[in-house]
Amino acid sequence: MKRLGIIGGHGGMGILFGEVFHSAGFTVTSSGRNTSLTNVELTRSSDIVMISVPVGSTIGVIEEIAPILRSDQVICDLTSIKSSQVEAMMKTKAEVIGFHPMFGPGLQSIRGQNIIATPERCSEETLSMFRKIFENEGAKITIMSPEEHDRVMSIVQGLVHFATLAIAETIRTSGIDLHKILSVMSPVYRIEMGIVGRILGQSPELYGSILRMNPEIPHVIESFQTATGNLLNTISASREEDFYEFFEKNRQAFEEYIPNATKDTDKLIAMMVNDP
Repeated sequence: MKRLGIIGGHGGMGILFGEVFHSAGFTVTSSGRNTSLTNVELTRSSDIVMISVPVGSTIGVIEEIAPILRSDQVICDLTSIKSSQVEAMMKTKAEVIGFHPMFGPGLQSIRGQNIIATPERCSEETLSMFRKIFENEGAKITIMSPEEHDRVMSIVQGLVHFATLAIAETIRTSGIDLHKILSVMSPVYRIEMGIVGRILGQSPELYGSILRMNPEIPHVIESFQTATGNLLNTISASREEDFYEFFEKNRQAFEEYIPNATKDTDKLIAMMVNDP
């Protein structure tokens, strides 16, 4: 397999992965909205078809090319939802594997980055080929089922993005000037606020699709609402022992992670202090 076709290959992620496979010796072709090469033409001439379009458009693209995919081809995607995308790809005759790069398209390299793979109808030989290509570029590969992926991402992306956007909305409606808030923040609080600003500086289409399309997220958000309600009740009761109990339960749950979290944030704080 030496011919890779990327649908959406002129976007940031498509360009990045095109370079990865080109370095591995593949002939890489791309189709998209502004190319004369159509998605169907690309599919017919490729050994591997990689779909790198916005998550909300992925299933439509899969359905467009599904009738012409052959059993000697591989179809894969690069989106952040896996259950529904893999299910759609399984309706083709091709080998099927989903990928979720855990990084944005602005990188120059995938070295040191995480890529989740969800092989569903995929030979060991094909999986080994992908693993070798990505690991040779310095990436870490994690294997999950599509369903496990979506459950884990309901926390990694869904809960974190939901809570971050809720913080932004609360600050916006507080009536307190943002510049005044930022002016008195220590580095550790600036790290937290930096996540808010980073997300708001990116595409609402991406975050909206993640929050709406992952079927596991509504359950996590319900748990989040319950947790905030419990915390509110704890501090409203004005009983120190109730808050200490709440805090200690969560400290124990995160006990193994706390040293690494402290080490990582200490590094960030040192960098911010030395380069304000």
